[in-house]
Amino acid sequence: MKSAYELAMERLAESDPDNSRPLSDATKEALAEIDRKYSAKIAEREVFLNQQLMQARRSRDREAVRQLERQLADERARLGDERERAKEKVRQAQAC
Repeated sequence: MKSAYELAMERLAESDPDNSRPLSDATKEALAEIDRKYSAKIAEREVFLNQQLMQARRSRDREAVRQLERQLADERARLGDERERAKEKVRQAQAC
């Protein structure tokens, strides 16, 4: 017996045949490069902000800690969104 998830995925594949098209090697490499690029950007921001976060914790500045934690979360989300938009452009280019 198939799960509800499996049934939903089958219906999705039937309704969007372009979604099931296999990716070319060039597209896979482009997507991997985007992942590498954005993983490096995220790591760079984490290192920078974690240093500031440690300083704020040492000085016991709760407001600064809270702001830096929020900034770190926002940076991760922003860069994650940028990564997904870049990957979608590559996927759309293959579809054409």
